[in-house]
Amino acid sequence: VEWTLKWNQRYRLLKELGDQKIPFLGPSARGYQQLWDSSYSGLAFRKSCSLPAELHGRVQAALLTLRRKGCLLKDLVRVRDRDVFTAVSRALLGEPGHTYRYLDTRLFAIPWHSEDTEVKGQNCCDADLSAACKALCELNSYFCSDVSQLKEEDRLAQCLKVEAEARLGEEGDTDSKHSEDSKNSEGGDTESRQSEEVDTESKHSEEWDIESKHSEEGCSGSKQEGEWETEFKHSGEEAECSLLTKSKTAAATTSEPSEGKCPSWATKAGSETGTESAEAHEKPVAQLKHSRSDHHIQDKEQHEAGQGCSQPCPPQVCTGPVKFNVTLLNYMDPAQMSQLKEEPYYGMGRMAVGWHHDENLITHSPVAVYNFSCHDDKGGSSEGGSGEEACWRIGLKVAWDIHTPGLMLPLGSGDCYYMRDDLNSTHQHCVLAGDTARFSSTHRVAECSRGTLTYIQSRCQEALSNLHTDPETGSHSLLALQSTTLQHVEDIHNEVEFEWLRQYWFQGQRYARFCSWWTRPMEQLEKDWKLMETMTMLFLSTVEEDGRAEEGRREMAEILLTALTDRQQQRQTWRDRCHSSLAQTLPPEEAPVDRPFWGVDDPGMPLPFDLADIINRVESLLWRM
Repeated sequence: VEWTLKWNQRYRLLKELGDQKIPFLGPSARGYQQLWDSSYSGLAFRKSCSLPAELHGRVQAALLTLRRKGCLLKDLVRVRDRDVFTAVSRALLGEPGHTYRYLDTRLFAIPWHSEDTEVKGQNCCDADLSAACKALCELNSYFCSDVSQLKEEDRLAQCLKVEAEARLGEEGDTDSKHSEDSKNSEGGDTESRQSEEVDTESKHSEEWDIESKHSEEGCSGSKQEGEWETEFKHSGEEAECSLLTKSKTAAATTSEPSEGKCPSWATKAGSETGTESAEAHEKPVAQLKHSRSDHHIQDKEQHEAGQGCSQPCPPQVCTGPVKFNVTLLNYMDPAQMSQLKEEPYYGMGRMAVGWHHDENLITHSPVAVYNFSCHDDKGGSSEGGSGEEACWRIGLKVAWDIHTPGLMLPLGSGDCYYMRDDLNSTHQHCVLAGDTARFSSTHRVAECSRGTLTYIQSRCQEALSNLHTDPETGSHSLLALQSTTLQHVEDIHNEVEFEWLRQYWFQGQRYARFCSWWTRPMEQLEKDWKLMETMTMLFLSTVEEDGRAEEGRREMAEILLTALTDRQQQRQTWRDRCHSSLAQTLPPEEAPVDRPFWGVDDPGMPLPFDLADIINRVESLLWRM
């Protein structure tokens, strides 16, 4: 239903747009900075020369190491109830035991090897991979510190702005009073004084633009077409580096906003504040204005659907110091792609990743991205060619909006940018391909309230606390038979199987040959799952007891039937995914595995059972009641 509503909305917007292209602006276009400030203020840009050269060297060597070892793999994700491969190859690094879930796919983080993590002392990977993880952890720490410092600078700048406005207000009141007193005798002087004040204010505005040019740099707004490119809604990357000119009113070319200088931050691309260009770009779509608030709420609700659990948690909001807990690494070589889709709404060029929001993040948390372009796996750095589309670029737009111009930001090798505040939730971004291969490291504050090993282990303990094991015979029995307790156990049972075990055996186990950190925890998780299977059989035996009161028995049977029916449907879905035509194209070491099995290949399990048969037994029992 949700997909149908968004598709209908997309159709209406495209119908109103017709054959027109929505305008977008690049760094050299007039009105670019004004658009950045007004519609994309959450975007901040960092030049490559602002980061320490030693850090660049270690991070780029780490990315090349991961590529050389084969750690970067394409994900098989779920879009519109079908599996598709991502266009980019990926790997997840992060805090030990963390995962990141997007498009019905859970990625299991290779832990970065910082000195203060529980990975210390474990030989879960070789020395080269360990060094690579440590370098990316160092970059993560740099980003955490840097984005917090930028946040403080923004706060101070806002305070200064408020003070300046207050002073101007007081001066305006004084000038107004003097003007009133001398109105009859000094009218001409008053006019002259007002003209001088306007000139002074304009001069101050230009100086502020020039100064802030060295502190930030912006991108122009794009349209609110939130899910227009659902097929390419991959949650991964943001980068671009040149501008494609599709119309006379949207002409834009790549340029260095800092004019050869190397400021720490470059948020203001230039001092141009004219509005003629922006107004000209808006004319073709000036009447196509739509309310955005409802659609932002829809997108927010979709993101909060999060971990696929029966009882979603209330959304967390990012407060206090920023701590990125994972980074999603991406690699793509356009030369190896047979066909890249053209960006359809603005004419920005070829897309490596289509329009999307980054999913499953703490609300209003920033995203930090490191861009590294290279000619080959040996790491020859690329600074971009002479053509408009030679370098990688990021495109941005306001979600579900076809009247705000889009923004295009070129990226040089080593450049970084932040998406801050609510930019990720109210806007969308795409990645526009350059001519060379490109890595990116996208650092996030993933919403992990239900996505850590510690969390799911605690859930297992909750479920198994209702299982008693006789120390002498080893036989099992249920401690409590209340309906709420039994319901809780079966919910956990399904969560462990479908959100963790099957996700891991579908794709997570691919990384075990590089890093063994997850191997033992998943083995233990499967043992716990097998005990929950035993608890389901004990639950069934309890329901089938003839001496139990019929009312309570019916309630228990209904709970069991609901849980088993859901389990049967989800198992079939995963079975189909594991044996799909796309999955069969993967090499054996990357192919999905249809696990866990119930008793078929495990002599430790008492009896293999047919889930469909058990469902029939429960349905027959309910029919007889």
